[in-house]
Amino acid sequence: MQQFQIPQFIEMEDKLFGPLTFKQFLYLVGGGGICFIIYVWVPLPFIIQIIPIAGVAALALALAFVKYNGRPFIVVLEAFIKYSLGNKLYIWKKDEKRVQKNPTPTQTLTNQNTDLKLPRLSESKLNELAWSLDVKKPHNPEE
Repeated sequence: MQQFQIPQFIEMEDKLFGPLTFKQFLYLVGGGGICFIIYVWVPLPFIIQIIPIAGVAALALALAFVKYNGRPFIVVLEAFIKYSLGNKLYIWKKDEKRVQKNPTPTQTLTNQNTDLKLPRLSESKLNELAWSLDVKKPHNPEE
């Protein structure tokens, strides 16, 4: 019978550039290149250039090394951008109850035809019932 070797640690990326993976190396080189371009081509004093250079450097370092809940920072950044720029769907909206002062004749006819004896439960009785269920004692509705 032939034995096969099972690969282990397949989720870990290979270190190609010293302690850095290929993706980390690209993020750092890209961030460094953008910082260099800002330093050389942007005609501003160095004190003002520090702000965008620090922002790009921080983003490059975060992309290369930060993990949030075990996921790479690029996935978190992508989700943030999609959420911020995407449409949001709000399902629940409270509607005000509309009170009609003068019902039309068709509404009064439909109301008269559907006179069913439905039990009504006020909010205080509902609270009492909920309390009795929480306390686990039988509720006596005649009290």
